[in-house]
Amino acid sequence: MLALLALAALAAGFVDAVVGGGGLIQLPALLLGLPGASPVQILATNKLASICGTTVSAATYVRRVRPDARTFLPLMAAAFAGSVGGAVVASQIPRSAFDPIVLVALVLVGAWVLLRPDLGGATDLRWDDRRHLAGAVVLGLVVGFYDGALGPGTGSFLVVGLVGLLGYSFLEASAKARLANVATNLAALVVFVPQGAVIWHVALVMGAANLVGGYLGARTAVSRGAGFVRVFFIVVVSGFVVRIGGDLLGLW
Repeated sequence: MLALLALAALAAGFVDAVVGGGGLIQLPALLLGLPGASPVQILATNKLASICGTTVSAATYVRRVRPDARTFLPLMAAAFAGSVGGAVVASQIPRSAFDPIVLVALVLVGAWVLLRPDLGGATDLRWDDRRHLAGAVVLGLVVGFYDGALGPGTGSFLVVGLVGLLGYSFLEASAKARLANVATNLAALVVFVPQGAVIWHVALVMGAANLVGGYLGARTAVSRGAGFVRVFFIVVVSGFVVRIGGDLLGLW
């Protein structure tokens, strides 16, 4: 079981580093591998494993892409605050609510990116400094709250928000999304760890695998550029929609 969970975490780390959404691989794996665990234990274990990959991929992006701190620092602060709020209410969300919420969000996001072929090819910021900062803060709060409460797909939602709302290229958006993800994962753990919700032996094994996947994913995204990230985003989101939709319809 641990070996399979580690394999899922490796794949999740790679996907998360490129376009986000690694939780949509890792979280279902935890639900299958730990059927006796409570929802809050699943979320907490997922967060600890995820922060290993997001930290190393964020560091890789910072070195190679050099994202603008005037945007990513407020984004991280807002995402941290939103995630704390989401984690506080996480124990009130039943498992049955996870898939329908994520499926609807992914369909909307995937369709929008697919129908806008020019979206995210290059950075073309939409607003001046003050409105840009406000947009980053609102995005961080909303997606941060979602990440603390549920989590799957957070990186993808951050990427598409940074591209569609603020006007970044897919590559720059991925860099900033990883930094915001570090903040949201850390914020959720601030709530979960004192509760004793983390299943440590599982989280540490998955965290090591997620770290390797995150490093490889970030290196691949930087070397291939924004076009690769966009195509990878569409493929990954489409795969998640098929998998989650099939689960809800009882096809597998």
